[in-house]
Amino acid sequence: MTPTPREVAVVATSQTSSYRRFDDSEPKLIMRCVNDVLEHTGLDRNDVQFTIAGSCDYLSGMPFAFVMNLDGVGAWPPVYESHVEMDGAWALFEAWLRLQLGDIDVALVIGSGKSSPGRPREVFALQTDPYVMAPLGMDPVSLAGIQARALLDAGKASERDFAEVVARSRRDAQLNPHAQVAKDATVEQLLGAPYFSAPLRTHDLPPISDGAAAVIIAAGDRARELSDNPVWIHGMDHRIESHHPGLRDLTRSVSSELAAEHAGLADAPVDVAELMVNYSPEELILRDALGLGDGTTVNPSGGPLAGHPVMATGLIRVIEVADRIQAGSASRGVAHAASGPCLQQNLVCVMDGGD
Repeated sequence: MTPTPREVAVVATSQTSSYRRFDDSEPKLIMRCVNDVLEHTGLDRNDVQFTIAGSCDYLSGMPFAFVMNLDGVGAWPPVYESHVEMDGAWALFEAWLRLQLGDIDVALVIGSGKSSPGRPREVFALQTDPYVMAPLGMDPVSLAGIQARALLDAGKASERDFAEVVARSRRDAQLNPHAQVAKDATVEQLLGAPYFSAPLRTHDLPPISDGAAAVIIAAGDRARELSDNPVWIHGMDHRIESHHPGLRDLTRSVSSELAAEHAGLADAPVDVAELMVNYSPEELILRDALGLGDGTTVNPSGGPLAGHPVMATGLIRVIEVADRIQAGSASRGVAHAASGPCLQQNLVCVMDGGD
């Protein structure tokens, strides 16, 4: 008999702005968010029973750089602490599983990254398969261009479709105080821009950003004590495909389809979806994979095309959905996070306002 999952809710959220360059340290970014969620809930650091962070030592250029980031949590290290070398959305997944064990009720989740000191395109190229892809210099932008070309060749999208995604994202981002890139641009103006890595133009790519985010989740009655309107995690799942793009149909995201199915996305309509669209063609693939229709507002924050603090971007998608549900502008939503080349690994988190 499958046990009934424990009720877990998002009770507090915080995110920094997405900065083109944040001149202070990554722990300073984290500290802003941690202090914010603690103040919002009235908790102190001793009340947090589990702390987990998502960040990238590889991006920082230092082994065990995440240990330094714990300075952002406070002068006393947490008793129970974990780390994922991934986006903070996967840290949320681990925290959610940890609360299912039933021995603790409150967890702090952090995601952070500073891309500005280095060259992310070159750095992440070195994380690809070392035998086949890395020697070819297959960086994320080149791989995204290959995926975009696959969509075009299959007749599933046009460059105008890509531009429409960007135009809407930038327009919506003007209402997001945390956005880095936000301005009106017509589809025709965008199509007139030169290629960066054909068929992608510069605006089809995310900006280089520094930033951080934090979330406090709590179980059952403890969540109700900490928030007047907790946002309940209805379901969460993540799936992965081959790290070799040549072994996949790049016009689909099978892992997103599976994650959505196991997270219960189809159980009821969703009002809002925040998708980790790092490159504009990905939105078209994800809309199809998640079965999102015209009744779902997609990336009202502007999404990653408006700000992309690596290792916090996915967790920010969760925050954006939770904030809208908490504010009453949506009753049910889905947040999506991705990792790896060409949507290799995907996480889906379905949330609602409960009763």
